[in-house]
Amino acid sequence: MTDNVHLARHMSAAGLSRVELAKRLNVQIERLTGRPGTLQVRHIRNWLGGNTRWPHERQRRALEAEFGVSAEELGFVPPARSSARPESAPEDPVDRRHFTAGAVALTAGTLLSVPDAAARPRVGMSDVDALELRFTELVAADNAAGGTLSLETRALAFAHHALERIKVGTASTRVKSRLYASAAAFTGTALWSAIDAREIERAERHFDRALRYARLAQDPVAELRLWSHQVLLSGQRPGGQSDALAAAEAGHRSAACRRDPLYRSLATARLARAQAQAGECTSALRSLDHARASLRKADRAAQRPSWIGFYDEAELNGLTALVMEDTGRHADAEAFLHMALTRLRPDLLRNRGYYSATLALSQLRQGEIERACATALTVLPEEAGDSLAGRTRTLLHIFHRELRTAAPNARSTAEWANRYTQAKGTQP
Repeated sequence: MTDNVHLARHMSAAGLSRVELAKRLNVQIERLTGRPGTLQVRHIRNWLGGNTRWPHERQRRALEAEFGVSAEELGFVPPARSSARPESAPEDPVDRRHFTAGAVALTAGTLLSVPDAAARPRVGMSDVDALELRFTELVAADNAAGGTLSLETRALAFAHHALERIKVGTASTRVKSRLYASAAAFTGTALWSAIDAREIERAERHFDRALRYARLAQDPVAELRLWSHQVLLSGQRPGGQSDALAAAEAGHRSAACRRDPLYRSLATARLARAQAQAGECTSALRSLDHARASLRKADRAAQRPSWIGFYDEAELNGLTALVMEDTGRHADAEAFLHMALTRLRPDLLRNRGYYSATLALSQLRQGEIERACATALTVLPEEAGDSLAGRTRTLLHIFHRELRTAAPNARSTAEWANRYTQAKGTQP
């Protein structure tokens, strides 16, 4: 039986099981204290059952960091004659609002609180506008630092908030549609974060929910974004090339692609990648030509959601390079990567790291050991222990493995291995 319905609701909104929450909180504890957490499923069970009404301090701090709300808002009750935050206590040295690696801190609490359901307040476009502003901020945070656990959790909190506005208020059909679209957008961002972290099962759950919200909103643009993410998600599963190709084709058939050449260009570029990974090389190259033709027709000044802001000629060059890598055309891939990195917007730091790591791999596969190592070194974080976005981290691991195989005794290999080990904080 669940006594703490508030914690249960937040877990449900985030799609977290007891096992998953325990693992994520242990990660948060290590980040906050420098020492690994020791939470187990029984702790979560005791919290949900009400057997533990006020967890230990570091557990509370981890919970607050994970969900972006206070321990009290998670249903926990301080013991009598004590305070969760005594006025005489020194200031907490950990800024628990800062969990996006230098990006803007975001929590669902920054929006208006959800009113009493009995009041049935009117929900209008101001509520939608507030959510869309938060979504734009989340997109900027992702562009800067990539998907993180904190970003994923905050995105789900905002999605939950959008759905709560529908439940507790009265709204026009248009406003309800926009709120469902916001829920789809935020859940799509959580989906992207899970993909970036290669958390396949969790990402699949996010996809199912986001697609349901997008269809309730009757928003073909939101659906297109989700199919684009599904292409990458399917590609992460062993033997998932057929599913990735089917997802790419679904996105390519969407109404959004028929209406807007920019969306059609992105969907066609995703289709080219799926075709290349499925071994359809000729079709992939033809799709890239179509993607470039569509991009030339697109009205860049048209009003679109903030998530598509990353897509331009530089990004298409990067996606083209990935297709070239998939088809073994490493020299062509290198040429397109140089063009992409030259024109990439300065705020797209996550993409810059990803394409730079891809460039290092392309150079390595052409036998350019020193150049490859020099390129890879630019991707490593400046401070030891700093994090890398999940897909970039995976690429560097592949680079490290292939480099040690290709040139185990080279001086540049030794230098790279030393720096890579320091950056990870662990042995290679």
